Amino acid sequence: MDNRLDSDTARTLRSLLRGQRVAALGTLRQGAPLVSMVLYLPAPDFSHFHLHVSRLAWHTQDMLADPRVSLSVAATDDGSRNPQVLERVSLRGEAVALPNGTAEHASLKAAWLERFPESAINFELADFAFFRLAPRDARFVAGFGRIHNLSAAALSEAVNGSI
Repeated sequence: MDNRLDSDTARTLRSLLRGQRVAALGTLRQGAPLVSMVLYLPAPDFSHFHLHVSRLAWHTQDMLADPRVSLSVAATDDGSRNPQVLERVSLRGEAVALPNGTAEHASLKAAWLERFPESAINFELADFAFFRLAPRDARFVAGFGRIHNLSAAALSEAVNGSI
């Protein structure tokens, strides 16, 4: 599965994951797929992604019941080109709830608020919590017919610029 990327394609993937802030989260709800919009924060080394979500939301309840998820990030469709050539990546992995009140939580909160300052109110609500999604693999579409299947290791290598 380690479909290595050339340096230009890897740069496109890095730009997509660093530049976008909104993703589609796919969960399993009572055995059927559900897709929701979420904000995401990538770890500095892109080995995992963080979500800050309400326990009242269906997708959060779903992650607690079945941690298998997919996170899809796509380039913004600004109407200037054929939408079929928009870059997009879908990550598959497992989501794990992180406890509040830890040093890790405080660090994530600071990074989250730097990326999403308008969401400060959510930290005053008791039902919000961080989840960590560790990618198992990814499918990156760099444009029409330019499809790459990546293991977690190949994703990390591409995103971290080591190629």
